[in-house]
Amino acid sequence: MTRSTPRTVLHRTAGSLAAAGLLAAASLAGAAAPAQAADTPVFTLGGPAETALHPYPEDGRPKSSTVGISLNNPSEDEENGGFGGDFTLTFDLSGVAGVADVKFDGEANPDCTVTGTKAVCEDWGIWPGLQGAADLVVTAADGSESGDTGTITVTGQADGATFTPFTTRLTVGGPDLVMERLPFRTELTPGEKQQAPITFANRGTRDADGVLLTLRYSRGLDIPQRYSNCEYTVDDPDQPDFGSTTALCSVKGAFEAGATYTLATPLTLEATERAYYDTFLYRIQEDSAAQRAAQRAGALFERGTGGVLEAVPVKKGVAARSTDLNPHDNQQDADFRTENTADFVAYGDQVAGPEGSTVKADIGFRNEGPAWIGHIRSGEDVATVDFTVPQGASVTSKPERCRAVTADGKYREDQTSPAPRYVCNTSMTVRDGSGLDLPFELRVDKAMVGASGAVTVRNTWLQNPKLPFDPKPGNNTAYLVLNGEGDGSDSGGATAGGDGGSGEPSTPPTPAPDPEETPSGSSASPTSGGSSAGTAGGTGDGGGLASTGSIALIASGTAAAALAAGLVLFTAARRRAARHA
Repeated sequence: MTRSTPRTVLHRTAGSLAAAGLLAAASLAGAAAPAQAADTPVFTLGGPAETALHPYPEDGRPKSSTVGISLNNPSEDEENGGFGGDFTLTFDLSGVAGVADVKFDGEANPDCTVTGTKAVCEDWGIWPGLQGAADLVVTAADGSESGDTGTITVTGQADGATFTPFTTRLTVGGPDLVMERLPFRTELTPGEKQQAPITFANRGTRDADGVLLTLRYSRGLDIPQRYSNCEYTVDDPDQPDFGSTTALCSVKGAFEAGATYTLATPLTLEATERAYYDTFLYRIQEDSAAQRAAQRAGALFERGTGGVLEAVPVKKGVAARSTDLNPHDNQQDADFRTENTADFVAYGDQVAGPEGSTVKADIGFRNEGPAWIGHIRSGEDVATVDFTVPQGASVTSKPERCRAVTADGKYREDQTSPAPRYVCNTSMTVRDGSGLDLPFELRVDKAMVGASGAVTVRNTWLQNPKLPFDPKPGNNTAYLVLNGEGDGSDSGGATAGGDGGSGEPSTPPTPAPDPEETPSGSSASPTSGGSSAGTAGGTGDGGGLASTGSIALIASGTAAAALAAGLVLFTAARRRAARHA
């Protein structure tokens, strides 16, 4: 039996599609457990509600399928919520006698034995979360016929714990719906449209009573038709997902074994003005209330108001015996690259406070579009906000996503004491009109006029900081200005009404010169390059960012006293309009 292991949390990539219910049918748990004492853990057994078996062949060996049995520990305490004891799972196979033969893979399940119509598996330890419990290798029994069906019931036993039982059904034969791959054009321009004549076949041993067509397309794509037998939902804009639309279309009819079908009217797939990297997924399954509920995954759907989506046969043949009765050929997907751009505009802030005070600053960037940017396949972060702390200040509070680095952007072991520089990665998606807001708190350690720190949105690799999709690098840098002179000084990325494409960062306010210094003053030179500051543990060399700019100490005792008394504190006009438009 497969040993239980600690739960691994998956953050990105194709797993996010599986979580949406598009890569496999949902696993269904058993009945509700009886009430137990508060200190008695209750573990739930689960797995697929039903599995189709390949009919027993006239010649050769029968083809097997796998039924995965799961075990769920509902505790949310990762450290102390595990069950550290022996437990036994018992499988009642009497319900599939004459229908199916059941075995356990000896290598994967070394502690499972089958005796007659009973199988017993022994194991130790149940960690918090959902985990695999056993894999049953099942084949149609010799002498069974298409349509024969039976059930397997799984129970568990352990001292000091209770198990909710689970029953799964095995049926010989069934429909095998196979989605055909469409020859899409994948290099597109905004506004380009193409037809999607969804085509599928039933290669199983019986007809399918209605089919459920699932369509899922990311934010840059659209299918303008909204059919009355389809229901639609869009990802929550507050969640770091792909902004995808999901359509579930119930198509009625008897879809015969051996026949191939296509939509009566092809769908229209359009690359919108915000397209960049996008994915279209299309899946076919036999329709049922349970299947629709599993695909909805608790999301709210809205029914379309257009015509009825229908499928018509394109060719028929003798009922074909399936070579692979499984769900893995029910789905196809396609990736698209649209020639488009996205303008990432950094914004800074202006704050003021006397020596010893703590000030709050809001920095970050906005995606002014037109494209949304999502790393759908790789799951990598889209960009990094690189923040250099103004001289005379130290960070006392930072967003959780931000990491402290050295002045030249290299890895820093110490993540608790104030650092000269911070890097904050985005998620794997940045939607048009969205961005990243980063609230910092800084202590004013030394009163200085016009101290400033650069706020730059860049690629996650410091040695290659250019954003490949952004044609306006001039507004990728803004400044956080501490105790600047005057009011209304612009600390944002681009000048209002300008194109921001000059290639030069926005300029911090000019500091007051120190009377005891030379008239020319001095400016810190750009820092040397560092590692991939936006990537954990990065170490290599690369180009750095501009330093905090010219800074002059307040030499006048009168000015220092006035600053300490708060007489020169001001409320600067902040560039909020672009962020909250």
